[in-house]
Amino acid sequence: MRLSGIVVLLLIILGNLGFWAAINRPQTGLPWSGMIKSVSFSPSRADDDPTLVRKLPYLDETHLATREEMDEDLALLAGQVEQVRTYSTLEGLDQVPELAARHGLKALPGAWVDERLARNEVEIDNIIRIARDNPNVERVIVGNENLTLHRLTPEQMIRYLRRVRAALPDRVKLSTAEAWSIWLDYPELAREVDFITIHTLPFWERVDISKALDFTKRMVREVHNAYPDKPLFIGEVGWPSAGRSYGDAEPSLVNQALFLRHFLNWAQEEHLDYNVVEAFDQPWKVNLDNNASEKHWGIWTVDRQPKFNWIGPVIEFEEWPFQAAGATCIALLPVAWFLFKWRNLRLPGKIFFGVLVQFAATLVIWTMSTPVLKDVAPGTGLMVGLLLPAQLLLLFVVLIAGIEVTELTWASRFKRRFTALPPTECKRFPKVSLHLPCYNEPPEMVKLTIDSLMALDYPNFEILVLDNNTKDEKVWGPVRDYCATLGERVKFYHLAPWPGAKAGALNFALTVTDPEAEIIGVVDSDYLVDKNWLKGLVPYFENPKVGHVQAPQDHRDWDRDLFKEMINWEYAGFFDIGMVYRNEANAIIQHGTMTLIRKEALEKAGRWGEWCIVEDAELGLRFLKDGYESVYVQDRIGHGLVPDSFMAYKKQRFRWAYGAVQILKAHWRSLMPFAKSGLTAGQKYHFVSGWLPWFADAFYLLFTIASLIWSLGMVVAPRYFPTPLAVFTLPTVGVFVAKIVHHFFLYTTRVKCTLRQRSLAAIAGMGLTYSIARAMWQGIFTKSTPFMRTPKMANKAAFTQGFLMASEETALMLAQWLAAIVVLIPYHNFYDPDVRLWSLVLVVQAMPFLAALITSLISVMPSKAPPPASEPAPAPAA
Repeated sequence: MRLSGIVVLLLIILGNLGFWAAINRPQTGLPWSGMIKSVSFSPSRADDDPTLVRKLPYLDETHLATREEMDEDLALLAGQVEQVRTYSTLEGLDQVPELAARHGLKALPGAWVDERLARNEVEIDNIIRIARDNPNVERVIVGNENLTLHRLTPEQMIRYLRRVRAALPDRVKLSTAEAWSIWLDYPELAREVDFITIHTLPFWERVDISKALDFTKRMVREVHNAYPDKPLFIGEVGWPSAGRSYGDAEPSLVNQALFLRHFLNWAQEEHLDYNVVEAFDQPWKVNLDNNASEKHWGIWTVDRQPKFNWIGPVIEFEEWPFQAAGATCIALLPVAWFLFKWRNLRLPGKIFFGVLVQFAATLVIWTMSTPVLKDVAPGTGLMVGLLLPAQLLLLFVVLIAGIEVTELTWASRFKRRFTALPPTECKRFPKVSLHLPCYNEPPEMVKLTIDSLMALDYPNFEILVLDNNTKDEKVWGPVRDYCATLGERVKFYHLAPWPGAKAGALNFALTVTDPEAEIIGVVDSDYLVDKNWLKGLVPYFENPKVGHVQAPQDHRDWDRDLFKEMINWEYAGFFDIGMVYRNEANAIIQHGTMTLIRKEALEKAGRWGEWCIVEDAELGLRFLKDGYESVYVQDRIGHGLVPDSFMAYKKQRFRWAYGAVQILKAHWRSLMPFAKSGLTAGQKYHFVSGWLPWFADAFYLLFTIASLIWSLGMVVAPRYFPTPLAVFTLPTVGVFVAKIVHHFFLYTTRVKCTLRQRSLAAIAGMGLTYSIARAMWQGIFTKSTPFMRTPKMANKAAFTQGFLMASEETALMLAQWLAAIVVLIPYHNFYDPDVRLWSLVLVVQAMPFLAALITSLISVMPSKAPPPASEPAPAPAA
């Protein structure tokens, strides 16, 4: 077994390293070793920001490149490029032609003109002066994408071009720069220039990298064919090395390197005149657009280091071995610990769990490094800070589910498997005091429960019926009268007013329990118990370490009602999966029905906790802290009634979830890993991990609301609310899928029901997400909430109540669907795969709320008619 663990561990490590190597494998393409004709030149450093200077002129000296820095940059470019292009003559850029001449570089200055008319006059005067004074200036460009971006009209641009042409020396040629398509639409503009400057940036056309060069060729060809007599200058061509995707265009270092290498080879073959955008990365440009790729078009970094090799293979992230090592280190210890601890785990289980943990570790490293590698915009950075902790929690929940799947599927044997003992095994008959609490329950239902207790095949027990604060005597009176006919074994108590809800009534029962009683049994007022309940379970108390013995909650009379059928099987999942799993670590949840308790342990623990609305689970935890063991018997030896409506079902689960938070707030110190509280590590793990999925539901609700706000921001203020990265949205869908797979896998292997019933159980459980989330948040921020009774044997609600009982879930569902549509309305969003993925995430997030509505509507559907009297009624399900 140890050898197999070592082999599995090595295979997982090698597989992880292989994964990282595969996604970072070197990419080859045409090499380039020539001189680049021209590059766009902006001398700004990492801390420079011309946009601030334009707003606050007094910051000139601290936020603009100095003359010395410009000179250093041009010296670096000398020998590698022939020409530098600038876009303005202000903010010190008028010095560039003079400095470029020192290093043998040509200069292509530009005058930035736009709606600011006074500023335009300064730009025009400067460009004319620069052209006259610098022999290395052979061409000038006036205006940059003004028609493309609708800043100026064609008539305005023509007037500016004519003014500059009239003042330029004859040796200097004139143009304006526009997107390629603008030249096709405005031939009158082409008549005013000496050469046509087109911008061919397939990235901004949302073109996939595999089609980018062909797209560029088509742009060039169409403009050349339209104006064959005009010289053509490709004023901007390039690809960003990082940032957000734009449609099908993916920014990456490999894409940038291979695109430019192929383009430069093609341009050399065709003798094209071109300008690569741009020389150096410009961090300040992130302020111009919410797509961070704006600042990553440089072929050198902002630190003036070359980004890639122009000849050899290109690797996206050369430091990938550190990522691989980090993922390996995160997974190594837990995988090794679990593999060597699980001596009874078969080889497929070891492989499954090891791969799952390694996958989770790799996903964490990939998620955390993606924002750094892509260098996302500030708005996305904010979302990263919000989503990463939530994603880690969801991932942890998936791992916990994976451990459960592993142990329940591939453990070679169960260490603590208990069954109801044959009646002949019961040799001693200690006194049992059966406590039957009820509140406002139908009298006939309570009478049936009393009858089933009276029929117990056990010689030494008493029954205490405890009516707790039922106001209407017509409800509790018939039960009192019925008990009076049953002899001394049955005692009835009406408590009004009485504090402490169910726990208060049970504590009162302890004061009137027969002093000779050694065992306390608690049964809900809707249960019919097997006659051998006591004989089958009482013998376990011969072990003095046993504090309580728990049988499953099972149900009856659900077979003719679809709603009751679906929630019956939803309950069954916990008792056939969760409780079996927890029992292996002696960490079961005690339930307030079908439970037998050692009276001495109950007194020692301090009786029932009236402060907690799940007093049963809280008491069971105290038993374990006191060193007692629990016994879980999976046999169905009692059947109660399921809730009659979706509202009752929700309220019951709300109570359980709220009570879980109460327990954690009261006992958190005892559940800490190294605290000496009497609890074993396994018990601590199960009590925390068992409720962790409910906390995940709480964060799910929070994320749902945040996603609605973010989606609204994407439409109203896209600059500040960029589309969430796929790396953060895909895990949301993945966790949803993982929960579904976990449910169906374990139900198939552990719960004896059909595929249809498994599906119904999944819908019912999913429909409780909102109620659980509300309970968790309310439990975190409040101390107590009223005890909510789960009504039984109620009449069917009207059809309209089906909508009203799930009104909040329906509102969230419709809001998610509406948001999924709204984010796609802008034309450019509809073709953006990131936006489409986000829209899909919104639809998937609505599924639990849709499940709630479906479950609620099913709950108001009429039940099937009972079989005719001549036919035997179906037996209760076991």
